[in-house]
Amino acid sequence: MVDYRACREAYSTTILQIAKEDPSIIVVSSDARGSCGLSSYVETLPEQFVEVGIAEQNEIGIAAGLSVVGLKPYVCAPACFLTARSLEQIKVDVAYSHQNVKILGVSGGISYGALGASHHTLHDIAALRCFPNLDVILPSDAIQTIAVLKEVSKTKRATYIRIGREKVPVIYDPEKERDSYTYGKANTLVEGSDVTIIACGETVYHSREAARRLLEKGVSARVLDMATLKPLDNEAILKAAAETGRIVTVEEHSIYGGLGAAVSQVVGANNPVPVLNLGLPDEYLVTGTGLELYKHYGLDVQGIAQRVLSFLEDK
Repeated sequence: MVDYRACREAYSTTILQIAKEDPSIIVVSSDARGSCGLSSYVETLPEQFVEVGIAEQNEIGIAAGLSVVGLKPYVCAPACFLTARSLEQIKVDVAYSHQNVKILGVSGGISYGALGASHHTLHDIAALRCFPNLDVILPSDAIQTIAVLKEVSKTKRATYIRIGREKVPVIYDPEKERDSYTYGKANTLVEGSDVTIIACGETVYHSREAARRLLEKGVSARVLDMATLKPLDNEAILKAAAETGRIVTVEEHSIYGGLGAAVSQVVGANNPVPVLNLGLPDEYLVTGTGLELYKHYGLDVQGIAQRVLSFLEDK
């Protein structure tokens, strides 16, 4: 039976544990304690919490200021608003100024599917990967979310972490949490020799299951969990290109500027092989739940498997 857990709950539980041991940690929210699951944190550590209201630009500026005086701010807000309204503050106050600010974008991608384009986050990877001094990480499940948070809490790097809203299948063994994430490195979930599927975030589970379905059809697909989008694991990408000859990228992001674009750039510059980018099209999406949109745009298990088969047949 598949175990489902919400990444935001894993994040909130873990940041509470870490903050209890480190009073310099301050969580900053823009009226998002509900969206980010922070109620227990606020009740337990009210003196380590700042609520700014619906003011994402102020939220980032305040967090940068807290960092300047030696505190460790963790910003929490819906990704769609956080990475659009406060883009300049992230660029200048955090990245350019080398501030130790950890930014959590919750309900990223199409988590808010039924609320439409105003609440979709299809631009964040493309925009934030352009800023020097800012890491970009998309955990694939709750276990990896915990590992990512523990890892970044040990560093002074400015970091953007994007997670979804609903419960998602657990991919990694809770008893081997540390093995689920290594900074800047991809995890090989499935070995394969015919094609490599590189995915990030919540598309990783669907990609792994698609590989299992492909194997039933005689196709050996390697699956890489590329949790860290910046810095990118170029070594794993080029190894996949050399050993499997074809790459498919899968992401809950616009087809422009995200994982697919990053992988294509690495492959094109070093070892040109065919690359197929699966993501969300350059249009305002139809309305529906996240899983309905996954199916509609071919990012579910069946859709990924079918596109991979077509890709392999087109030689």
